[in-house]
Amino acid sequence: MKTTTLLFLFFTAFSVLAQDKFFTNTATVNFEASVPFFEEIKAVNRQVAILLEPKTSTFVCTVMIKDFRFKLDMMQDHFNENYMESRRYPKAVFKGKIEKFDLKDINDVEKQYQIKGKLYLRGKSKDIVVNALIKKVAEGIQVISDFPIAVSDFNIQIPSSVAAKIAQTANTALTGVIRTDDVMYLTLK
Repeated sequence: MKTTTLLFLFFTAFSVLAQDKFFTNTATVNFEASVPFFEEIKAVNRQVAILLEPKTSTFVCTVMIKDFRFKLDMMQDHFNENYMESRRYPKAVFKGKIEKFDLKDINDVEKQYQIKGKLYLRGKSKDIVVNALIKKVAEGIQVISDFPIAVSDFNIQIPSSVAAKIAQTANTALTGVIRTDDVMYLTLK
């Protein structure tokens, strides 16, 4: 009887804790550093991890640099080897707090929030403020955000021979649907 009660309490506590975090590893980051009249410089990464802890309003986004895909293999090679040095700096991480966030306020109407935090990229960090649109969808909570990244903030060296062909600011867009562990577990069955 004690074992049954203990197991019941354990699983009840686990299910309550599981709802305290929302997560996905299939979010998408698009970035573009194109300039007019030159080759388009665009990439997409569809294996981005997002974690949201509603109680603390903590928002974490992790991007593996080598998972960006370009239209041309040569661009992808240059991006990973010359500019981002993805072997040395394999990931970018943004960690912040969503201002004035309360999970009870999230519904099917999109609401704008500010996320204040640090972006860690290429061994450097920078305090940034990111605007995000957040709403409830059938699959979980949708997060959409656009933000610029200045290459000079992260010591990304662009050779002078191609500097005019690459924007000094990369426009970056994040889209993802985060779920509780319970929902993810049910979708895996």
